[in-house]
Amino acid sequence: MEWILGTDILMKLGLAGGLGAVIGLERELKRKPVGLKTSIVISIISCLLTIVSVESVYLYYQDTSVNITMDPLRLAAQIVSGIGFLGAGVILHRANDSISGLTTAAMIWGAAGIGVVVGAGFYSAALAGVVMIILAVEILPVILKFTGPSRLQEKTLYIKLRTPAPHHIQGIIRAVEQENISVKRIHIFYDESSCTHLLELKAGVCFNRRTTEVYYTLSEIPNVQFVDVEGA
Repeated sequence: MEWILGTDILMKLGLAGGLGAVIGLERELKRKPVGLKTSIVISIISCLLTIVSVESVYLYYQDTSVNITMDPLRLAAQIVSGIGFLGAGVILHRANDSISGLTTAAMIWGAAGIGVVVGAGFYSAALAGVVMIILAVEILPVILKFTGPSRLQEKTLYIKLRTPAPHHIQGIIRAVEQENISVKRIHIFYDESSCTHLLELKAGVCFNRRTTEVYYTLSEIPNVQFVDVEGA
């Protein structure tokens, strides 16, 4: 009986590690902070804690005459909230007011959840969950880019332009918009170090338009001394 139990535990840990590897590989291929090893560790440990939480109930209450009132998933329930601290570590607030790392944080939470589900013995649900996660983060965005609303077919660029005189600003912004670049936010200020005016733009362009092509286009605008383009 002990050997059967041991085999079952090893199978759960192996499945949890394999499914966690799938999630981690997707992040690894995109060069995100949380990769293959981290996701595997999260899934395996979550699965192990769930197994301990469930099995300990029956280990310490082997007498069938005793009514078990202990929650078999009490320990596993703390994983869901506890993993949030790890996820918060990959969320970054950039200088251009953009937020990055939310998807990676969600994937961390997902890897922990998959480990819990496997540890509880719901193998089909775990497999289905991983498949749906990969479809959501890989396939669905591609479909929306081609068939979704126009706003979903755009990518965000952060553009910095420098001009010597303030009366050039309006003409530069107009020239940018004429190049099929949708300006969403504008920040203008005077740079005392160079005695020039700096424009910081948050703009949207078609997702298949190359950043280098946008850079060359902006460089040709009259009265623009400096161009810096950053992709989101």
